[in-house]
Amino acid sequence: MTDVPGLSVGVAQNGEAQTGCTVALFRDGAVAGVDVRGSAPGSSEIEAIKPVRVVDKIHGVLLTGGSAFGLSAAGGVIKYLEEEGIGYDVTVTKVPIVPTAVIFDLRVGSSKIRPDLEMGYEAAKNASTAHPAIGLHGVGIGASAGGISGGDRSRGGFGTTSIHIDDKITVGVMTVANPMGNVFDNKSGKVIAGNLDRNKWILPKSGEPWIENTVLVLVATNAKLNKEEATKVAQMAQDGIARTIIPSHTMHDGDVVFAVSTGSEECNINVIGDAAAEAVAYSIILGVSAANGIELDTTIRKL
Repeated sequence: MTDVPGLSVGVAQNGEAQTGCTVALFRDGAVAGVDVRGSAPGSSEIEAIKPVRVVDKIHGVLLTGGSAFGLSAAGGVIKYLEEEGIGYDVTVTKVPIVPTAVIFDLRVGSSKIRPDLEMGYEAAKNASTAHPAIGLHGVGIGASAGGISGGDRSRGGFGTTSIHIDDKITVGVMTVANPMGNVFDNKSGKVIAGNLDRNKWILPKSGEPWIENTVLVLVATNAKLNKEEATKVAQMAQDGIARTIIPSHTMHDGDVVFAVSTGSEECNINVIGDAAAEAVAYSIILGVSAANGIELDTTIRKL
């Protein structure tokens, strides 16, 4: 993810409570788009970045645990950016725009300890261009997967990877997989996380599956995109979720994909969107595999 110029990533977590958050910061601002495909999302500032809104750039994207409670962590990121003089200029001050989305992890660790303003501030302060750890880290520390049958779940996790195009364009992604569906390696068809019993891959006729699920994604590129194009890239990137998680985008998932542009390199939007979908699929596989102790080749792939 941090191969993309113009951004940094920070992490903060509570290991005992198994909850945390991961933030990407754009000190010079970034053009953004968003696509919400799940039917049970938890988010803030989504409306502000839609194409017909006045906000032209954002200054961070926060992915956090804690369900709706975790939205308060955005206040810490905003506080940090304000102290750094970063934000939307309203003459009397600068207002940082930080879209935020959450996963439900309250059943995994402590339901009483959630990411808050202090944790969000810590994550922002920790932001750097170093590659963030994958697996059970940051927003992924309390993630789980495969609640489709209502039984025990596997660990979900945080992933990140990049695809390079013609040595000029970079498409980076970071993902947190916390889905109702099972997670597959889309190349081999192998189940990585979820219910290994194929007879339980169909929703039960009675009762409910685990109903608190979500996959969150941030796509970033140094390709030049306007808000409409960034929104289209976010839409195309959703395909990466569908390639690796079955079922996906259900009534019980809150899947959200953000897409941002930090640069000015010219590139066909279809190429960017296709690369984003492939990177999303691979990032999900990497993160969930790391969380469950499955070894995979983490070499960055070239398109």
